[in-house]
Amino acid sequence: MNILLINHYAGSVHHGMEYRPYYLAREWVRAGHRVHIVAASHSHLRRQGPTMAGRDRLAEDIDGIHYTWLRTPTYAGNGAGRVRNMLAFVARLWREAPRLAQTFAPQAVIASSTYPLDIWPAHRIARLAGARLLHEVHDLWPLSPMELGGHSRHHPFIMLLQAAENHACRHADAIVSILPRVRGHLEARGMAPHKLHLIPNGVDPDEWPAAGTPPPADAPCRGPDVLPPAVAALLGRLRAEGRAIVGYAGSHGLANALDTLLDAAHLLRQRPLAFVLVGAGPEKDRLRRQARSLGLDHVHFVDPVAKRAIPALLARFDIAFLGWRRQPLYRFGIAPNKLLDYMMAGCPVLHAVEAGNDPVAETGCGVSVAPDDPSALAEGLARLMALDPRTRRALGERGRRHVLDHLSYPVLARRFLAVLAQETHHA
Repeated sequence: MNILLINHYAGSVHHGMEYRPYYLAREWVRAGHRVHIVAASHSHLRRQGPTMAGRDRLAEDIDGIHYTWLRTPTYAGNGAGRVRNMLAFVARLWREAPRLAQTFAPQAVIASSTYPLDIWPAHRIARLAGARLLHEVHDLWPLSPMELGGHSRHHPFIMLLQAAENHACRHADAIVSILPRVRGHLEARGMAPHKLHLIPNGVDPDEWPAAGTPPPADAPCRGPDVLPPAVAALLGRLRAEGRAIVGYAGSHGLANALDTLLDAAHLLRQRPLAFVLVGAGPEKDRLRRQARSLGLDHVHFVDPVAKRAIPALLARFDIAFLGWRRQPLYRFGIAPNKLLDYMMAGCPVLHAVEAGNDPVAETGCGVSVAPDDPSALAEGLARLMALDPRTRRALGERGRRHVLDHLSYPVLARRFLAVLAQETHHA
């Protein structure tokens, strides 16, 4: 099958996020399919962009996947520059539609750019090629910028986004959603019930060594020792001091509720705990100041580590933290990649959440508490620490087994292919 996947933000292990298109496409290629990814040249998610060298279009093969990068203007933040970048990509994609339909001859076209505007050029390509059209939902736009950003439903850009979402719901042959509680929302916008398929985010098991061998019951989370020396030294010193390590790895933004974690650390300052926050983000300096003002000498801020070092980092955590703000938008569900890494590492998870789903509670891999509540967070952490090491490890291994059985990219790619094959068969 020839599969054309359109994702503005698509990256690869060589470029950085967004990883999902790469991992799915790589599995499809391994299964004998031809895959063509079309992406924008500039994305705020990637650590390294393609080298366009003045070209409007760049074609390259990455691990058997054919990529086409379309030139788009650079931007920073979520203002007008990002909107111009989106519109430029969609316009370029519309102009490229006849060429893509003729030269690649896709049998399935997937529109998957977070925002839904790519559904129009994707639909055009599908019509020209006689292909089936799939729409993939990552976040709900325009609902996300309306509820998170406070934008009016009458704003022209929001109205354009709404028209695109409506078009996708009515005209796509199938809709794949990462979020598990979107059915009512999409049906209200014209989606027929039979079109929806839920395929969440996943992990690449090849990036997690020794996947089949459980660690000793009293060991920290698993992983090879490839950490930067300074990070390894810090974590080794904390363990030598007899401290249990509560870790977080990811962005330091308002949505990550790390200030609530700091308040909980203050409540537990007499316990033999160390809190290690790894990553970068717009709130990191403020969080550092908050920790200093509270006298939290047992809280340590660490620079980001490379993706390949994440298993080694999580191997040193006794408990992994994931927090959310109380936000009505989460009623449609959550699908955080960070949580999958925690689970794959076999770490018991402390989860502060109120959402349409809770993977930690559903899999029994940790303790879930209410968000935005330092006392509840401290109590949940105390509950985890009261467990003996063997019981804590059993929680972590439960999460890990769930990911291997249901959320690895080889498994998810087969599920996605079943949707593509089903819809292609109906053509």
